[in-house]
Amino acid sequence: MKHIASMTIILLMFLSACGQQAGKQKKYPITKTDTEWKKLLSPTAYQIMVERGTERPYHNAYYNNHEKGIYVSAATGEPLFSSDDKYDSGTGWPSFTKPINSNAVEIVSDNSLGMSRDEIVEAKTGLHLGHVFDDGPKDKGGLRYCMNSGAFKFIKK
Repeated sequence: MKHIASMTIILLMFLSACGQQAGKQKKYPITKTDTEWKKLLSPTAYQIMVERGTERPYHNAYYNNHEKGIYVSAATGEPLFSSDDKYDSGTGWPSFTKPINSNAVEIVSDNSLGMSRDEIVEAKTGLHLGHVFDDGPKDKGGLRYCMNSGAFKFIKK
């Protein structure tokens, strides 16, 4: 009987902790339902940004784009990255050394696929853009912001 009571208490503590974590999810300034995002975004942008997908390397719009301009969110039009900070990482995805400004994106923990990675989300919406890795050019800070083209629209200078 003591074991049942102990297990019940432990289970209740665990469930309470889970509930507290779920209640602490960040609220973003721009929120929409999945249905609203689906109407607003292209199918590719929806799959990447809302469903947190990843496009195929070398088969996307901007990995090989060498024009000058800025990359804005496909969801909000907010400037996120500049061509001045873009480089060829050899990965098949558009890669940048930094965002256009430090408030444009946020780093959140991504524990999907059985590993821990740093996910990059748009700061105003929390929508998925890509991931950041520490294998970027050392002379530019050492970070590689590996982004999905489908999360962007490019505005040529």
